Amino acid sequence: MKTIRFSKGFVTGIVFGIVLTFLFLIGFIETGSGLLSKLFGQPVPTNAMPKIFFVVLFFVLIGMWAGSSLVRKYREEPFKDLLPVILVGGLTFGAIMGIVAFIFGSIAKAGIDVRTYLVAVSPALIGLLMLKIADPTIAALSLLTLFTLATLLGAFLEYLWQRRFSDKAKELKGCVSKRLIRFVPQHLFEKPAVKYATFVIALALFILLPRVWGSYWNYVLGTVGIYILLGLGLNIITGWTGQLVIGYVAFFAVGTYTFALLTAPEPHGLMLNFWLALAIAVGTSALVGFLIGLPILNLRGDYLAIVTLGFAEIIRILLKSDLLTWFTGGPRGIRDVGGPTLFGMVLNDDVNFTYLIFIMVLLMIFFVARLQRSRTGRGWEAIREDQTVAKATGVNTFSSKLLALTLSAAAAGLAGALFASRNQFTGPEDHVLLVAINVMCLMIVGGIGNIPGIVLGALVLKGLPEILREISNFRMLAFGALLVVMMLMRPEGFLPAKRPKISKPEVPDSAQALKEDQGI
Repeated sequence: MKTIRFSKGFVTGIVFGIVLTFLFLIGFIETGSGLLSKLFGQPVPTNAMPKIFFVVLFFVLIGMWAGSSLVRKYREEPFKDLLPVILVGGLTFGAIMGIVAFIFGSIAKAGIDVRTYLVAVSPALIGLLMLKIADPTIAALSLLTLFTLATLLGAFLEYLWQRRFSDKAKELKGCVSKRLIRFVPQHLFEKPAVKYATFVIALALFILLPRVWGSYWNYVLGTVGIYILLGLGLNIITGWTGQLVIGYVAFFAVGTYTFALLTAPEPHGLMLNFWLALAIAVGTSALVGFLIGLPILNLRGDYLAIVTLGFAEIIRILLKSDLLTWFTGGPRGIRDVGGPTLFGMVLNDDVNFTYLIFIMVLLMIFFVARLQRSRTGRGWEAIREDQTVAKATGVNTFSSKLLALTLSAAAAGLAGALFASRNQFTGPEDHVLLVAINVMCLMIVGGIGNIPGIVLGALVLKGLPEILREISNFRMLAFGALLVVMMLMRPEGFLPAKRPKISKPEVPDSAQALKEDQGI
């Protein structure tokens, strides 16, 4: 049995109080309540505040979360022994929110506009925090009561679940899994016919969906596909070889601008064929990766990350410089970038370009999957695990890392060329450090070193924000929160890469009999 201390209640209440205060200061209380309102089929009109019922529901859910976190690991303790600590946590949480409501309510009542200092804190938002109660003191007491009761409710429901239903749920899950395995044998998925059928179904979806979804969703899918290419490329150098390259966006910028300069009418008027320009862009990015890797790949860890970060910033500043406007278009960027053609047909509409991105993603997945299972891929994984041991076993670590960076840069160049052609424009603001951070985040969330994880990470980080447009202003907050949650709960990602296993070869019967005869 574990003994729970009062300090846990204080700490939990303070943590949740600080978090909810921060959400109030950035205006997320309005957004969260609006999402709940939309979930119940009552979308909030533009420039209107959600109903107070959904604000209370939002607060109750946060309070229940706090109570749940208090008793999650104490299922063996009697609930009456946990009750004082739960009350301490709820009262602390409610007291913090009551004090915040009293302070801001008093300021608003005095006629002071808080937006002079805190842009997101409008009088209407303060009204939501105060539950639309005019008197700050009554609002503070109401919040104290609300969060205390919500914490108690969440703790009771969590305790009840852990004591009564948790074990039964696990048994039910195990029973269902056994029945599924019985009715759907695992070896069924290893049969070639099943694999071919799955491939045909996926191919049919790829063909039909772009024609049905419309331009907006094709744009979203195209963006996800481009980030899958970037994630697969970064996975080669970071996921498989363990080299931290933060400035990966530099190679993306090289591919984008190379393609744009070769196909756009300005500033040089070269107007090359799409496929030729695509090959040159990929080759140029690979060459830049090779040249940059020569002097820096002897560095490790933070030093390598800082150097690549500096290189990315140099590229961005050069692209934005007025001195290079004659060559790169300067801050204005490059317009009217060329689109794909095939046998004289222009394929620049959203449906055909989505098909093109799908095809490129499938080819890249096939390439990197084969590469991972090759001797080169095994060498990269050996370098990631222990570079010194890998070198001692005969792996040329420098040339292997240089090849990884070159291929990684080539993948970024391919994604950059498709990005410029799809948008028919590119500029310096398309290649900020945030792009590299997004790629790193999708790789971490999906699973470092795992190809399906890269695809899942791109769908989660680039697809969901487009679906949940209401939280677009809080995208970086969501990224940070998601990374913190992933580091605490699943540090290896949603789909972690499986470690290679060494299987002992079976000895033939004749050889085994010979050994037995010889007494070995």
